[in-house]
Amino acid sequence: MSSYERFAEVYDELMTDIPYAEYVEWIQSFAPAQSYKNMLDIGCGTGTLALLLQEAGYNVSGIDLSEDMLSVASARMNAAGIAMPLFAMSMDELEGFSNLDVAIIPIDSINYVKEEQNVIETLKRIFESLREGGQLFFDVHSLFKMDEIFLDGPFTYDDGEISYVWHTEPGEAPHSVYHQMTFFVQTEDGLYERFDEEHFQRTFAYEQYVKWLKEIGFSQIEVSADWTNDQPADENERIFIRAVK
Repeated sequence: MSSYERFAEVYDELMTDIPYAEYVEWIQSFAPAQSYKNMLDIGCGTGTLALLLQEAGYNVSGIDLSEDMLSVASARMNAAGIAMPLFAMSMDELEGFSNLDVAIIPIDSINYVKEEQNVIETLKRIFESLREGGQLFFDVHSLFKMDEIFLDGPFTYDDGEISYVWHTEPGEAPHSVYHQMTFFVQTEDGLYERFDEEHFQRTFAYEQYVKWLKEIGFSQIEVSADWTNDQPADENERIFIRAVK
């Protein structure tokens, strides 16, 4: 899994198109904070969604593999006057949590888990950490996005302060992609500093995720696509899955 390294410094600027408020609404519609108080944000990143959920009434803790991401998240919580527990931890090694009301793996974070067995282990450990009736919410890239959209690069971005060139190439595993990104970030003296990142993502058919969830013991599994209540179709880009212990 990627550690995100210096990517944490620019992550928020590049994620402004994510409708975080809709993610909160999705969770609230099935697990209102009045009845589902204790939440774990798995792959919490810089804490943008975790802060919104805390403000919506949940008691949120967060884990992320990247200490750089957690540093940004900690600063965000401190600025908001919130003491949120944050832990550096790989999701497939999740431990120390029990009787959770809700667990979330937002913004395709589980797609950074490389191996099938580690994905299954992640879902098992979440199941063990939830209370009876607790709920899991997560989203993944669709096969269409991984196999076609991502490979239709390169992609570029430039807002004057941050620029990048983003190349992609297929990974060895089915439905996987290597992201090779070169960033140019403006410094205080007006010059630009370059750094490079390489990330790997892999997804599976949503039917496979559902199969694993059922085998682990989850029930009431619901699948939708692209921030709607619609069932996935061939050209959807993001798949949303909810399951109950």
